[in-house]
Amino acid sequence: MSAADVGVVIVAAGSSTRTGGGELKQFTWVAGKPMLLHSLQLFQSRADVAMVVCVVPREYAGDPPPWIFQSDGERMLLSVGGRTRAESVRNGIADLPASCRIVLVHDAARPLVPMEVIDRVVDAVRAGTSAIAALPVVDTLKAVDADGRISQTVRRDGLWRAQTPQGFSRDVLLRAHRAAQDGDYDATDDAALVELIGEPVVVVRGSERAMKVTDASDFARAEAMYGLSD
Repeated sequence: MSAADVGVVIVAAGSSTRTGGGELKQFTWVAGKPMLLHSLQLFQSRADVAMVVCVVPREYAGDPPPWIFQSDGERMLLSVGGRTRAESVRNGIADLPASCRIVLVHDAARPLVPMEVIDRVVDAVRAGTSAIAALPVVDTLKAVDADGRISQTVRRDGLWRAQTPQGFSRDVLLRAHRAAQDGDYDATDDAALVELIGEPVVVVRGSERAMKVTDASDFARAEAMYGLSD
């Protein structure tokens, strides 16, 4: 059995709400439980996970929703979200115990990621490289100008849709975030920050079940997908 040397940062600090209500998207129920709780319980079910840090909006860090305690309290911490996604991730990393040599970063808005995908990411990091879950692009891609006119058909060869979790050695991820702070730049995911310091990142096979729940129609899709095998 692997040592408990994996730390997980679940990014749930966004202030977006579901269409038609005031509830935070990451706290909204889907497939039987709040989105954040799906991911929290899934990662805590792994023997190699030492700690899961949920990065939430400041007002919830001291007064979280009660359902969040339907988890292993000894392996769960709440961290305060930052002004940017990168700052939120840094806050989460800072709260991980020193024993966490591997860090997984996961979006709370992806509540149904299969365990097999997490396995593939962790295995790749243990083998010595940063890794992200991703799926190859299968649709035809069009570049469109400001007037809505197609300017180019983009070749999809070699293009992948990034998902989470994304996994890194703690040292590499910290170096990437320090460089971003020093250079005053940001990125939409942690893999991009790691790429910018010249470290290789590989893709491992993701899953359609690891879809990102963004708007009202996605909730219905996630409900339909819940329980289906890959």
